Amino acid sequence: MPKALQILTWIAISALGAGSVAFSAFHQGETINALWLVVAGLCSFAVAYRFYSKWLITKVLVLDGHRATPAHTKQDGKDFVPTNQWVVFGHHFAAIAGPGPLVGPVLAAQFGYLPGMLWILIGATLGGGVHDAIVMFASIRRGGKSVGQMLKEEVNPVVGFVAMVSVLAIMTILLAVLGLVVVKALAESPWGLFTIAMTIPLAFIMGFGHTIFKVSVRDITIFGIVGLIVSVWAGSNLKEWGIEHFFDYKGETIAWSIMIYGFAASVLPVWMLLAPRDYLSTFMKIGTVAVLAVVVIWVAPDLQMPKLTKFVDGTGLVFLGSVFPFVFITIACGAISGFHALISSGTTPKLLDREDSIRSVAYGAMVTEMLVALMALVAACALQPGEYFAINAGINKTMAPQEVVGVITTAGFPVTVAGMDKLAADIGEKTMFGRVGGAPTFAVGMAQMFARAFGPAWMSFWYHFAIMFEALFILTTIDAGTRVGRFILQDFLGGIWKPLGNTRSLPANIFASALLVAAWGYFLYQGVVDPLGGINTLWPLFGIANQLLAVIAFCLGTTILIKMGKARYLLVTVIPLLFLMSATFTAGYIKLFDKDPRMGFISGAKFYGDKMAAGGTPQEMKTWAAQQFNFTVDTVVTAFFLLAVAVIFLGCLREWIKLLSGSKKVVLNEDPYVALPEGA
Repeated sequence: MPKALQILTWIAISALGAGSVAFSAFHQGETINALWLVVAGLCSFAVAYRFYSKWLITKVLVLDGHRATPAHTKQDGKDFVPTNQWVVFGHHFAAIAGPGPLVGPVLAAQFGYLPGMLWILIGATLGGGVHDAIVMFASIRRGGKSVGQMLKEEVNPVVGFVAMVSVLAIMTILLAVLGLVVVKALAESPWGLFTIAMTIPLAFIMGFGHTIFKVSVRDITIFGIVGLIVSVWAGSNLKEWGIEHFFDYKGETIAWSIMIYGFAASVLPVWMLLAPRDYLSTFMKIGTVAVLAVVVIWVAPDLQMPKLTKFVDGTGLVFLGSVFPFVFITIACGAISGFHALISSGTTPKLLDREDSIRSVAYGAMVTEMLVALMALVAACALQPGEYFAINAGINKTMAPQEVVGVITTAGFPVTVAGMDKLAADIGEKTMFGRVGGAPTFAVGMAQMFARAFGPAWMSFWYHFAIMFEALFILTTIDAGTRVGRFILQDFLGGIWKPLGNTRSLPANIFASALLVAAWGYFLYQGVVDPLGGINTLWPLFGIANQLLAVIAFCLGTTILIKMGKARYLLVTVIPLLFLMSATFTAGYIKLFDKDPRMGFISGAKFYGDKMAAGGTPQEMKTWAAQQFNFTVDTVVTAFFLLAVAVIFLGCLREWIKLLSGSKKVVLNEDPYVALPEGA
């Protein structure tokens, strides 16, 4: 294509994207067509990947395609394995795209479609992509080391130690929360459990076929996709075949199964289970979202949710908290997510064959996830607002359906019990009142759009397909997260006794994996058997903890840029760092000190303490004591995380001042340069 035509094409794409965003923001009508958001997302994706990621890779990081990666220099056939670029992309995307891009935008829709849309587009292109790419680059240049280990070497041992402890604690919470979401999705859901279970033998066959028997990636991919489609079809027919009961289990059994799977994915060679299963899962993830995007374009639904609702002031029915800072905490994956830093410095840098693939794998996967988040926002906002709030409102726990619809209708979003009953009947559920958490809402929105495209008779099928699809999304985050956690734990344990840090040692790997799974598995299991115990205690910390991880990662990235002599490009990391710090620390302060006991942890603990002092029935006293304990734990853990990240930031800030002023000699702790082997 002639250069002049290329320039005109990109000017047109940029203008179309900017115009779509502007129209979405300033539109004054009651509804807006979803196509405006889709066009804004696609144009943002194209422009950001073509220009910003290229500038980041060529000018800021300056990737070297001839430099050997840790997959080559430390190749061991278990953790460090040179892997096809697209298989790595599949693993990385599957690992980072957990519940966040589906659930976060759905919950944040209570503010209206505009805040979520803007944060997703701006956060992912200017923050999330940078976050993922620079951490992956730093880890690859340092032998695949974790964020905490790199901070220890690049800043000082104190900052590194605090970072490793913080990361391990946060990761335990994240994995337990993700596990609980999977349990809720798969418990008593034979179709979902069967389909997801079938991805495991399919992954083994793909792994052995490609690695041991040298079957081409193309042929293995075809086998995997066909096997996955057959599994989805077979799962929907279990009842007709009379074998549904073999895959119908309670939450406790699902929890134990997830723990066993996480342990196996952490210990087994990465080519055997983890990478091929994540690669396989990516086809369903991207394929389903791509079909959803096509359906949105075909159906062109209007968004029923206004661009801004009255709940931006913090009085939301889904969750309390004003649009700032809580939209930036609620939507993490799909914009900026600290969990991505763990994958970018965990499994992926140990698999990447070429350093210059960071652009497509790190930045590319992030902006792809941006589109997933945007589709989830569209699915939620295309619902009638009254139905959306009836599904997600927390008041469902304490009120009868008639009272719930009264509160929601009074708030300006009409809904009826009969309408909600019809919705439940259409999708084959007993009730849709109080189906909180975001996942059911996305499934309803997706099912309604698919039903409009393919016929209403299939609505129940599409709803349950979406639930299974979401569980698949999340499980691929748990397996990679457990393996990454094992690496981080071994970094930490190696400082206590060196043999425990040896990732080539099977006993050390088994010990660290068992220790990590026991930690998050305990909180998961207790959360399954006790609605007020286990990870349910720490659930309110999920968003803040995740975004504090991103702050730690940006601190590392800024340090790396200064030491590389790239101080002129510091705004690339400093702007998202300062913004995310302001949002996360503000949210943390509110959660600690807000006087409303429904919001503030300290006031919540006092509230239940006062109720206990006033007396009640034995059952009430037991419940209130559990609630007081939960609020107290949340207070202590939140304060610890905020303090720890403040120590990390101030330690890094001190280092930056010394380096920029010349009072400290720059020592860049990269591994020695090794040329990529010929033919690699």
